[in-house]
Amino acid sequence: MRLTISIVTFNNEDVISKALSSIENSDLPPFDYDVMVVDNSSTDYTRDIITAKFPAVSLLSSKNVGFGAGHNLAIKTIAHKADYHLVMNPDICFEPGVLTGLLAFMDEHPEIGLAMPKITYPDNSLQYLCKKLPTPFDLIGRRFLPGFIKYFFRDRLARYEFRDRDYNQAMEVPHLSGCFMMLRKEVFKTVGYFDERFFMYLEDVDFSRRVHARYKTVYFPGVTVCHEYHKGSYKRLRNLFYHMVSAIKYFNKWGWFKDPERRTIDNL
Repeated sequence: MRLTISIVTFNNEDVISKALSSIENSDLPPFDYDVMVVDNSSTDYTRDIITAKFPAVSLLSSKNVGFGAGHNLAIKTIAHKADYHLVMNPDICFEPGVLTGLLAFMDEHPEIGLAMPKITYPDNSLQYLCKKLPTPFDLIGRRFLPGFIKYFFRDRLARYEFRDRDYNQAMEVPHLSGCFMMLRKEVFKTVGYFDERFFMYLEDVDFSRRVHARYKTVYFPGVTVCHEYHKGSYKRLRNLFYHMVSAIKYFNKWGWFKDPERRTIDNL
């Protein structure tokens, strides 16, 4: 089997059909991939939609364990079956050739452990999801600084999101978004799984940098996916709380102001 795919969902009845239809309509043969959706106790019709419309999808109902722990449940269950594993958000959709294009790129470059495609909004504008490893200022500044103050740090914030680079060219990036991560199977044996101390947010930063320490982690614009990207922490206080708690856990783990690995990687 070429590919296993995990999707963690919570109340995503409005988008889950698009995501699963994108996989179903891909040009991978049905016997060459396996999909597992981990439902974190949805209270809407997400599970009913999956059961009725996508009978080939494995549905695992769970208490709300969060993003990383949810994907870990699926990875530990199905990832051993295939050469690659895709971590994918429920608000993603894409055209038929995306999966085969990304897999071919990974096949050609065995040194790559993690790859992410070009990601756009529904209006086709680019999402700047390639990032350096964050400092406390990067996270606080992007989220809380007023616009007139943020203006004075615009060059720094632009470099943090690789806006000074050409997003039409492949590049090695230490932090790739968890919304769409194509991973070589052996990464999990070498690096481990998502750190389940992060309920939501920054688990992808933590995981990316651990993969980056052992493999190349690459942005590949040869294929494109669409991501609705709701920015929950900007709209809901509860999500903002999760974001802040995860940030504290991240910097407690890697260092607030002394993080030699971050300095070395971000200066490449």
